[in-house]
Amino acid sequence: MVYITTVEVRRDLFTMNDYAVPRGAGSGFVWDDEGHVVTNFHVIQGASGAQITIGDQSTWNAVLVGSAPEKDLAVLRIEAPANLLEPLPVGTSADLQVGQKVFAIGNPFGLDHTLTTGVISAVGREIDSLDSARTRIEDVIQTDAAINPGNSGGPLLDSAGRLIGVNTQIYSPSGASAGIGFAIPVDTVAWAVPQLIASGRIVRPALGIYPLADSTARRAGIEGVMFVRVEPRGPADRAGLLPIRRDRNGRVVPGDVIVAIDGAPIRSSADLTLVLERREAGERVKVRYLRDGVEREAEVTLQAQ
Repeated sequence: MVYITTVEVRRDLFTMNDYAVPRGAGSGFVWDDEGHVVTNFHVIQGASGAQITIGDQSTWNAVLVGSAPEKDLAVLRIEAPANLLEPLPVGTSADLQVGQKVFAIGNPFGLDHTLTTGVISAVGREIDSLDSARTRIEDVIQTDAAINPGNSGGPLLDSAGRLIGVNTQIYSPSGASAGIGFAIPVDTVAWAVPQLIASGRIVRPALGIYPLADSTARRAGIEGVMFVRVEPRGPADRAGLLPIRRDRNGRVVPGDVIVAIDGAPIRSSADLTLVLERREAGERVKVRYLRDGVEREAEVTLQAQ
C-alpha cells in the first residue's frame, strides 16, 4: 500500500515564479515490480503532479501513465527499484459472498497505513463515475469496513490478503464513515489496468457515432441514443444509420435513435458505453433503432476506438 500526495502548481503574482503547494492526499497500491501504482482517478484529478511514499517511507515523484474516469481508476509510475516494491496478490470478485470478511487499508485523514475490518454488505451495486456521461460503474462492492477521506484508491482485501477491490466512495451525510463504503471490483480493475499501462486509456469497440447529449435528448423526449454525426465509412455509416441532419430547406431532420444492442436496452449514452465494453473490436452486433417512429435492425461490425 502507498500514500499519495498530490500537488498543484501556482504562480506568485509578485515574482511570477511557479511554486508547488499540496493539493490533496489519497491511497494506492503497487501493481507490479515495474513501479506501476493503482489509485482512484479522483485522487489525482486536476493535480499538477504527485508524490508517492512507499513501505520503507521513501518518497518518489510519480508520473501519470493512464486514467479511466469512467471507472474512477488511474495508474501512476515511480522509478523505485524492484526490491522496494511488493505487488499485491490479485484475487477475484466474481465469487464474493455477503458476510465475507474484508480488510480496508489506506490513509484516512492523512493517518498512514490504517487498517479497518468489516464484511461485504452487498454486491452488484452501481455508482456513478466521474466522466462527462456519468457512466455507471457496475458490480460495485458495498462494505461496512470504515472508509474515510484519504482511503480512496486503497485496497480492499479478503482474509487471504488478496486484492478484491479498490476503495472509492462512501455514503455519509457527515462526510465521515457511516458504515456504507464502496469499492470497484478487482475483476474490473484487472481488465482496465493493463489497458491503461499499454495505451494510457481503455480501448473500447465503437459504433463510430457522436451521441447527442443525454440532457438534450431528455428535453426532446427521446429515450435512447440519437447521434449528431457518424464517422465517414465507420461502422454506423456502413450500416446505413443516419445522424441528425438538415434537409435542402435547412430544416433539422431527426436522426435514428438506438434503443437496443443484441437485445440489451439502450436508454442513454452511459448504457451504450456499458454494453459496448463487453464486446470486442471486429465483433458483429445487432443494433435496433427507431427511424420515423418505425423500429428497424441492422448488423454492425464494431471498430476499436
